[in-house]
Amino acid sequence: QVQLVESGGGLVQAGGSMRLSCGASRRIGTGNVMGWYRQVAGKERELAATITTGGSTKYDDSVKGRFTISRDIAKNTVYLQMNNLKPEDTAIYYCYVNAPWGIAWGQGTQVTVSS
Repeated sequence: QVQLVESGGGLVQAGGSMRLSCGASRRIGTGNVMGWYRQVAGKERELAATITTGGSTKYDDSVKGRFTISRDIAKNTVYLQMNNLKPEDTAIYYCYVNAPWGIAWGQGTQVTVSS
């Protein structure tokens, strides 16, 4: 069972930047997709960004141009660089991996953007 551990959340002012990291407890290999979802209390979890092992990325329209997802396959880690943060970006951010062997989720990290 792979465990994913997020870090980097916290409080930031609107317009600021923050970088989230998510590391896997063991090698997760290739042929998978890693990404970040986010969830606001009372709402469904929604996709923020994904990246394949080949480096193809996908972003929700609400974060395009502000967020950048990247990964280090050798370190089994995925990152989310968030710039020009807005109060509506406030949410719990969850890391995930979708691989041939299954799906794993992190425990989530809170990101709060103050206006």
